Amino acid sequence: MSNAPQFDQIVEPRPTLAGLTDAYAAIGTALDRGDRAAALAEWDGLRRRYDTWSALVHLRFAQDTTDTAAKADRDYADALSPEAADLEVALKRRLLADPDRAGLATLVGEHALRLWETDVTTFDPAIKPDLEEEARISARYTELLASAKLEIGGKTVNLAGLGPYAEDPDRAVRHEAERVRWAFFEANAGALDEIYDQLVKLRHGMAVKLGFSSYTPLGYRRLRRVDYGPEDVARYREQVVQHVVPLVGRLLEARRAENGWDRLRYWDEALVDPAGNPKPAGDHDTLVEAAAAMFDGMDDRLAAFYRLMRQGGFMDLKNRPGKSGGGFCTSFPTEGVPFIFANFNGTHHDIGVFTHEMGHAFQNWESRGLDGIDYLWPTMEAAEINSMGLEFLAYPEIGRLVGDDAADRFRRMHLIGALAFLPYGVCVDHFQHEVYANPDASPADRHALWARLEKLYLPRADYGDLSFLAKGGRWQAKSHIYGSPFYYIDYTLAQCCAMQFWVKSRRDYPAAMEAYVELCSRGGSAPFQDLVRSAGLVSPFADGALQDVVREAAAVLGV
Repeated sequence: MSNAPQFDQIVEPRPTLAGLTDAYAAIGTALDRGDRAAALAEWDGLRRRYDTWSALVHLRFAQDTTDTAAKADRDYADALSPEAADLEVALKRRLLADPDRAGLATLVGEHALRLWETDVTTFDPAIKPDLEEEARISARYTELLASAKLEIGGKTVNLAGLGPYAEDPDRAVRHEAERVRWAFFEANAGALDEIYDQLVKLRHGMAVKLGFSSYTPLGYRRLRRVDYGPEDVARYREQVVQHVVPLVGRLLEARRAENGWDRLRYWDEALVDPAGNPKPAGDHDTLVEAAAAMFDGMDDRLAAFYRLMRQGGFMDLKNRPGKSGGGFCTSFPTEGVPFIFANFNGTHHDIGVFTHEMGHAFQNWESRGLDGIDYLWPTMEAAEINSMGLEFLAYPEIGRLVGDDAADRFRRMHLIGALAFLPYGVCVDHFQHEVYANPDASPADRHALWARLEKLYLPRADYGDLSFLAKGGRWQAKSHIYGSPFYYIDYTLAQCCAMQFWVKSRRDYPAAMEAYVELCSRGGSAPFQDLVRSAGLVSPFADGALQDVVREAAAVLGV
């Protein structure tokens, strides 16, 4: 690991369409002469170089959305992406047409072929302009939210900077934070509605061009879901309504009573601990340093990997003006070392996002040696097990980040938050299924739809005088709805699996950690449910999967 690269030394030349075309032609020539192994090796290297360049471009834009050069580079990448996809899909079609499927499977793996069979149904040259337009419109959403300059407590903050105020023990401060937040969204509601309406209609049009009746099947295929469909997800949402919504209701009622409130308002939900939500035991630098001791206590492999990330500069965790919101993990397949992006704001969310993205990063590192770029990452729902699983597996050492005196309170808060997230997450998913089934609905119809679904999944939501939320505007703050359609259910499916790791760790921590590391090492070498079973977990689609973890959580929380 001492020879690992430094992030600032990673350079990948900007590809051109002409260069990519020539490279794919050379791969085709190798296939023509029967040199399939050499052609596949060259193709894998080409894809790794292209993905590394693309990751660098999109990361730099996220680090400073106001940088004109970074924006120009992203625009270039967004324009080139459909052209690269055209070349890639054409080669996949050629390979899949080879009568020697068994020989091809020996070289790349049967699962890769199944992924390619899914990929080729999601693209046609006719939609290249649409894909470029989709990326351009999605970038408008990112830029709009990153432009927020909000006044609170005598300071100017961005949306991420509202975090500490939204969890302040003072109820009036929490209310003001949410008033300021949603005033921004209400002021920009017209633009946000327009952006989303354009995206929905554009995606529906692409689906029709590809022979689908709606965007939903295309959306599932773009996420490379090969072993479940919308019917499975619908049954899972019903499990959440049956097993989780009542428990969350009991937790909220207990919190209301404990605080002596007549009603629990929306701005009270973020304050999980009556004594004040536990915060990081120090600033950014303190947290980054303390994490080393945390990982030392968890697993030697995790600890060594974290040192590599720190020493190589593969983390950007500080919030700053112009930086894109949220957190994510990206990777550079030519190097094998991932990168963590976040926006620390001094709240417990810093710990959550840090351990979450470290889980993604560790998986990518552990699976870096798998043959073929298709296996370096799992599909999204499986990938989120790696991230959410690490959040729970960090419990024994979490005192390193919050202080030993607050460790129990943090664990309780995190567990409550994990449960409370499930109904919201499936609400986001249900909303999108309805939206893409009715692409011509008006913006007002979509707001009414969200408000209706909240009554099913979030029946205790009480927005008080926040009228924009009461009218169904909450979904506009969820970036996944705009930029990654149908992605969000992945978090809830993974949460069911991650909580199973938590249950296992309560009985045998070393065994649970070993199963987790082994799952990470398998990367994306199998479909979601196969990966779940390989780790000794129960598929979220199985009857009772949620019921068992909810029962354990309810017992621990005393509700």
